Amino acid sequence: MITLVLVSLWNNMGDNPLWDLFKNPWEIFKKDELGVEMAQIALPAALGLTADPIASLIDTAFIGHLGPVELAAVGVAIAVINQVSKIAIFPLVSITTSFVAEEDGMRSLKGETEEIKLLEKGFSADTEKEELITEIELTRKSPSTISFVETSDTYKKRHISSASSALMIGAILGLIQSIFLICAAKPILGYMGIKSTSPMLKPALKYLTLRSLGAPAVLLSLAMQGVFRGFKDTKTPLYATMVGDVANIVLDPIFIFLFGMGVSGAAIAHVISQYLISLMLLWRLMEQVTLLPPTIKEMQLGRFLKNGLLLLFRVIAATFCVTLAASLAAKLGSTSMAAFQVCLQVWLATSLLADGLAVAGQAILANAFARKDYERATAAVVRVLQWSLALGLVLSLVVAVILKFSSELFTKDIAVLRLLRLGIPFVAVTQPINSLAFVFDGINYGASDFAFSAYSMVLIATSSIFCLFLLSSTHGFVGIWIALSIFMSLRALAGFLRIGTRTGPWGFLRG
Repeated sequence: MITLVLVSLWNNMGDNPLWDLFKNPWEIFKKDELGVEMAQIALPAALGLTADPIASLIDTAFIGHLGPVELAAVGVAIAVINQVSKIAIFPLVSITTSFVAEEDGMRSLKGETEEIKLLEKGFSADTEKEELITEIELTRKSPSTISFVETSDTYKKRHISSASSALMIGAILGLIQSIFLICAAKPILGYMGIKSTSPMLKPALKYLTLRSLGAPAVLLSLAMQGVFRGFKDTKTPLYATMVGDVANIVLDPIFIFLFGMGVSGAAIAHVISQYLISLMLLWRLMEQVTLLPPTIKEMQLGRFLKNGLLLLFRVIAATFCVTLAASLAAKLGSTSMAAFQVCLQVWLATSLLADGLAVAGQAILANAFARKDYERATAAVVRVLQWSLALGLVLSLVVAVILKFSSELFTKDIAVLRLLRLGIPFVAVTQPINSLAFVFDGINYGASDFAFSAYSMVLIATSSIFCLFLLSSTHGFVGIWIALSIFMSLRALAGFLRIGTRTGPWGFLRG
């Protein structure tokens, strides 16, 4: 089967757009309309994705001054929140982005078609007709970004039913998550290893319970971020996130130390910041979109749930692989786990930049597919993959240099440093592969190829799990990183094969 796929791919590569990845490399960063649009989406998206980790780091620093028990307790509580949230966040944001971009693309195309038909019927002179057609074409090609800075009094509110649906689903999921975490906080913490006699139980319980009150705001704001991404606007979520994170940083010392509330103060500060972000995004969205309660037919609940479940399986499969790798590293001893954790954090941190490109690719592609503008879709795929490859090569060099000369910033332990030197080549060399893999995710979501994304990830994860067990038992620490490299390589390969074989949404490439 695999041989047939590869033969088919080879026979069709001559006029396949993937060959364009290697043509005219000096034009990768050409400042044309597509390149500008991608940059306007990708850069704010990447900055927005990095804002929260930085704020969380500062947040942790404040909590650390309360003592090691409080720091450890909050660490466990945050791990619980992150794992539970990941189940809902990733599918919600990804699906909302694609659905909104599709609907907005079809809405604008319908409006343009009606205007052109009116012109053709003679409602305007020939010169006015040409000017208006040109104006419509320019509007179609320009980024439909909306930000806090860019407003227009003449801008007509959009009616996007999928936006209303996403907000409703986000709010419901947030309430469910909040109730679940509050009611099950103690048994969950027990499962995480905090016994009833542990001094960590009380602060962990306080923090987890209070932070859970912010779940509706978190899910609602992330649903709105998906809506803005669908409009190709990543500036508005960036501004709102930055304001919220700054508020969190300012409120932390006030609630923790000035009011003497300890970990409870840290949780309250975080919850306030999340509701602030949510209110800012809602205010801005209400200015641009008519948020009327959609009818049952318009809700698209079946489509949301079907694709949401597919991406849920995908998230579980991918998360299980990385979690298993960490578990196997821990079984090798504290030294291996410490080295693995440093390498993994660098490995994951650099992916945020590629995620920004993935967001750009997803939004542009979803809009292009909705318009059936396959020429633009093809051009967007080629350009975003070229950018991701270039980004990966740069990151590879940067990571190799930084980790080689600054490893001692992470630890002074000689044994850990020795293992770090073994892991650095894998972290550095896989950067281009990782970048391509993450961007292919965005491409698949933009093409609404959710089923392929889910099924391929389950197959890849299954193969990678086998590799993890086998290679960790034979090659230890290095074996784990070989297996993770295989995991990411298979993800990138799956993306290439999907487009290269011209299957699924890429059938139009057959001509």
